[in-house]
Amino acid sequence: MGFFEDLLRSFRPVGFEHPALLLLLLLVPLLVALYVFALSRKNRRGMRYPNTSMLQAVLGKQSQWRRHTAFAMALLSLVTLTIAFAKPLGEALVPRERATIVVVIDTSLSMQASDVEPSRLEAAQAAAGDFVTSLPDKYNVALVSMAGATRIVVPPTLDHGAVQRGITTLELSDSTAIGDGIATAMQALDAAPKDPKDPDAPVPGAIVLLSDGENTTGQSPLQEATKASEQEVPIYTIAYGTENGYVDLDGQREPVPVDHEQMKEIAELSKGKYFAAATPEELGVVYADIGSSVGYVTQFQQITARFAGLGLVFAVVATLGAVSLAVRWP
Repeated sequence: MGFFEDLLRSFRPVGFEHPALLLLLLLVPLLVALYVFALSRKNRRGMRYPNTSMLQAVLGKQSQWRRHTAFAMALLSLVTLTIAFAKPLGEALVPRERATIVVVIDTSLSMQASDVEPSRLEAAQAAAGDFVTSLPDKYNVALVSMAGATRIVVPPTLDHGAVQRGITTLELSDSTAIGDGIATAMQALDAAPKDPKDPDAPVPGAIVLLSDGENTTGQSPLQEATKASEQEVPIYTIAYGTENGYVDLDGQREPVPVDHEQMKEIAELSKGKYFAAATPEELGVVYADIGSSVGYVTQFQQITARFAGLGLVFAVVATLGAVSLAVRWP
């Protein structure tokens, strides 16, 4: 079913360069009416001259279904070639030529919880490394660590291997400053290489923020998310962990449930997207989804060739049908 859905979607125009040419399709109902009129006249002549057995013996009886099929194929060829003539446009996903992705990973003590094996942080490091590998080579990638203090571990670079190595060096620390983490990520974006053809243009980018979502210090996460939105930088938030997570601090067990609501608000305010992951497998799926979102942009492309090719197929079938009607088969 998925194959046919994709096939139909590829033939679904979303616009035309020359829509006025579609007026030629008004010929289709006219041709159908003329065809029906011609058939009715032929039937009336048959009733008027019923003694046609001798003529049928000489010419042979024509197949009605072949005649109708040839006419239908000719009409379909006319329709598809007219659509091709109008130059239809379709949506296509194309890789972005340049962009900067800032990966922000929560390194607060709550990330040592083992509700996700072997721990939240270790599982996050593994999934983030795979995510960086999946990004297009032309993407600059930066890494920010976020605890009570935040820092740019790796500035924007095309060396994705350096970012992966930086991910493995992350260490736990006290507190969680999500707002500061977003602000630091925006600073990393500002440090991204400019377009040499248009140095004043903003660098297209996005922030991927992985945290258990409970802010404990620093600037307001929602205010920083609003600032990111004003600069058209979406934040993809990943609330990572389960409601049963806990850590042992100074001999006492402290619960560290995930704050889903705050992560949702950050994503909504920045026009990004919110995800929840409770296992390493789910986190891998989330990163794949994010990669498809930030790795491509939707553009309009001509799909004229598809309709022209389909019209040619219909024309060939119609021609074969007409030939079969003209030839008397033994």
